[in-house]
Amino acid sequence: MARIPDSEIERLKADVDLVGIVAASGVKLEKRGADHVGCCPFHDDKTPSLVITPDKNLWRCFGACDVGGDPIAWVMRREAVSFRHAVELLKGDYAPSGEAPAKTRSTVAKLAPLATPAEDAALLGEVAGFYHAALKTTPEALAYLERRGLTHPDVIDTFGLGYADRTLGYRLPQANRKAGAEVRGRLQALGVLRESGHEHLRGSLVIPIPAADAVTDGSAVANLYGRKIRNDLRAGTAEHLYLPGPHRGVFNRAGIQGADDVILTEALIDALTFWCAGHRNVTSAYGAGGFTDEILAALVEARVKRVLIAFDRDAAGDKGAVAVAERLAAAGLGAYRVNFPKGMDANAYALAVTPAGASLGALLRSAEWMAGGAVRHVVIDEDGVILGEPVEAAPGPDLLLAAKMEVADEPSHAGPIPPGPSPAIQAQVGERDVTIMLGDRAWRVRGLERNVSLEALKINLLVRRGEAFHVDSLDLLSARSRGAFAAEAAAEIDMAPEAVKRDLGQILLKLETMQEERALAAKAESSGPAAPILTPEREAAALALLRSPNLLDQIAADVAASGVVGEAANALVAYLAVISRKLEKPLAVLIQSTSAAGKSALMDAVLALAPPEETVAYSAMTGQSLFYLGQGDLKHKALAIAEEEGARHASYALKLLQSQGTLTIASTGKDPASGKLVTQTYTVEGPVALMMTTTAIDLDEELKNRCLVLTIDESREQTKAIHERQRYEETLEGLSAGEDRAVIVALHQDAQRLLRPLKVVNPFAEQLTFLDDKTRTRRDHRKYLGLIRAIALLHQHQRPIRQLVRPGREVVDYVEATIGRHRRRQPPGPRGCWG
Repeated sequence: MARIPDSEIERLKADVDLVGIVAASGVKLEKRGADHVGCCPFHDDKTPSLVITPDKNLWRCFGACDVGGDPIAWVMRREAVSFRHAVELLKGDYAPSGEAPAKTRSTVAKLAPLATPAEDAALLGEVAGFYHAALKTTPEALAYLERRGLTHPDVIDTFGLGYADRTLGYRLPQANRKAGAEVRGRLQALGVLRESGHEHLRGSLVIPIPAADAVTDGSAVANLYGRKIRNDLRAGTAEHLYLPGPHRGVFNRAGIQGADDVILTEALIDALTFWCAGHRNVTSAYGAGGFTDEILAALVEARVKRVLIAFDRDAAGDKGAVAVAERLAAAGLGAYRVNFPKGMDANAYALAVTPAGASLGALLRSAEWMAGGAVRHVVIDEDGVILGEPVEAAPGPDLLLAAKMEVADEPSHAGPIPPGPSPAIQAQVGERDVTIMLGDRAWRVRGLERNVSLEALKINLLVRRGEAFHVDSLDLLSARSRGAFAAEAAAEIDMAPEAVKRDLGQILLKLETMQEERALAAKAESSGPAAPILTPEREAAALALLRSPNLLDQIAADVAASGVVGEAANALVAYLAVISRKLEKPLAVLIQSTSAAGKSALMDAVLALAPPEETVAYSAMTGQSLFYLGQGDLKHKALAIAEEEGARHASYALKLLQSQGTLTIASTGKDPASGKLVTQTYTVEGPVALMMTTTAIDLDEELKNRCLVLTIDESREQTKAIHERQRYEETLEGLSAGEDRAVIVALHQDAQRLLRPLKVVNPFAEQLTFLDDKTRTRRDHRKYLGLIRAIALLHQHQRPIRQLVRPGREVVDYVEATIGRHRRRQPPGPRGCWG
């Protein structure tokens, strides 16, 4: 129940004309000095015993009643109503009838009665209208909306938001009247009133859910949702309430009409949050398990294409999102998951990361595909509003502003920087702590590993001297924290504070050195193996291979020697695709075959010939995994994925990385120094050559358009040849050949390390022709030109390196393609130029 503000009560006590309402009640008053006196209407009063003092606006009966009070107490006693009812009467310009006697029991309504329409939806609409009016005059409820960030000037009227202030019963005819009994019975049947007569949603923010015909008749309401606004509820009190019975109605039905993309939230407060942040195409389920057939039918009827499921990020929300996604996919709609930080919902996130429109827009932009529809990216414009139709475009820089962090000023340091720790200072590093001995003091450090940033050094520090010790947690980079620790430790271990400060300085620099070493080691580990330094002999052998006049034939032979039977053309194309990683527009290869036909063997053999520091291989990838790699982890590298199915959720990012050459995402996380939520931008640079395998017969058109599709030979003759190879490997000659394979692999890895990422110029490009009868040849033509560039790049040590020189501009090195060579290895189709 909403508490009546004290200011409102005091206003009524002071402003109401007590003499006027007493006189209007039929009491004849006579002025005596500063007071008015009359016969008390509450008992059989023969001599005037009622005294009213206008200066204080108080009354009192000095007769048999022996009671008194203010104007509210007078109305309560005369009309036999409760305190709240009396307040409501006085707020409504109370005017008593002078002929009516004082009541000992209230029998008639004193407020304007609620109408009793014929239809339940219309009756609920009238209840919602009453609650709507109550909200606008209840500061406590308005303050709750402000706390939840629902401050858009139109949100209250657009959705008819209300507040159940427990005065609905005062608007109804009394239960002992026929009309009162009828309307109360219907309200109890609907669940608005409980059997006790109390309002079901009392003390709650009320959100009406329109009925199906509310598009033309706004008064029709299917259901009411209530959210308690107070935080001091008794244990076990439900915060979220609906009317009893099945969930009915569709929230914000108008917002989903004509929208290709719709946001689906778990709770109505979250839906209002999106709406207030500018994302108007939003509707809501009724809890994690409250996605109704009516909501699904509304989405299908509106021809929605994609639904962004913005459920809470907890166990119930995740489970509910999966169930909703399955139902959406079965209905032909695409389902995407909006991923909030763990334990957060849309409203909490919008309040934590501002401005809400931009921060929510960033999460919508990075929604992960779950099921149904085409696996495509949701596009949002620069204002954070979802556009109708996705396009293949890189997510641009988000205009996010994280919540401002208030950082206390640290006292400035005076004097020079203290010297670093002497070589004599040794640290013993254990599993849980670091121990440093300084004279007769033993210092123990715990929690160092939790400091992932060099800008923070929050640790648990213990100093022991003999039997005395002092322990505390502090930020060692804070002068204030160090000073407080030094003062307390000095007293505990009987040592001069300045000496403790000197120890702390040495420990600080030692721990900083250890942090930097860990950071360098982690960086080296994450960046993969380093390229070896080639000896003159290895470099000469590699150059000899690259300068071979039959280089392409040698590559095919070496792939075969690595264990690949047949597949000479496929092996050569795959090798060139791996080489193309050094170009600005690398190639992508998809190797297709049935299971066990040898597609993985071909990919593995070709990748093995590339330097390991320039290849990245994964078995599977999630939707956002690429975005969180290091900025240069994929630049000019070959990315291999064991099965195309394992990269299905990351297909959009892969396409984007290949076509745009870079990936950018804005994501929210905790600042390691402050612990506050901040928006961080992650960028992954390309270019990258892509290689995948698949057993699928019908390939995704987007994938086919972007990749060179290589089909493995599955003939009986090929199977016989593989069997022969497998038997050969069991012989002594096969063992010897297997040992030589490592030499071949090392030679090709060295050769590829000597290739520079040069530009390629094709002087004969304008003389080329290509099929133009289908639109897909637009991309096929680029693949054709890409193969030419890869061959030219591979032969850079056989051709002069030329330079493009322009005044005031950087010199550009390039190599030229030649004409007329290697035509016999050209794939079917256009002829004339081959690297």
